[in-house]
Amino acid sequence: MIIRPASTTDIPTIQAIAHATWPVAYADILSPAQLAYMLERMYSAAALLDQLTNQGHRFLLAERDGEAIGFAGYANHHTTGRTRLHKLYVLPHVKGGGVGHALLEAVLKAAQMAGDTAVELNVNKYNPAKAFYLRHGFTVERDEVIDIGQGYVMDDHVMARSIP
Repeated sequence: MIIRPASTTDIPTIQAIAHATWPVAYADILSPAQLAYMLERMYSAAALLDQLTNQGHRFLLAERDGEAIGFAGYANHHTTGRTRLHKLYVLPHVKGGGVGHALLEAVLKAAQMAGDTAVELNVNKYNPAKAFYLRHGFTVERDEVIDIGQGYVMDDHVMARSIP
């Protein structure tokens, strides 16, 4: 497996992974309508282009045997001393095989190299991925409900981990 930086030419690949993972990850959490709304809002070509070119997000792709199998999106210096992990998704058929761990480690290393001392993220309170982050040393700092429009909210934990 390799982890490599993604560019704007990888937007269709990021979209494909998001569309393959979200219905599985959020099947018991989000309604189909909210799922479709959020995918369009966060993963349309225009939204991803804006994240990559205007918002300072960086993306990493995990590839095995030439197949993209996961991605992470993050932004260094999101707040003072903190990198924000915005996205981390792994295709369902490879989940549990260390891909998420490798992507997370790459983000932690990038944060450290940028001079940040912690990584933070939001995770839905009911998402089983919370256990993944707890196993990797993250703790819940606070809860927040974010209005994302169309009558939908994100009901999240904000989690963080210090970087040694």
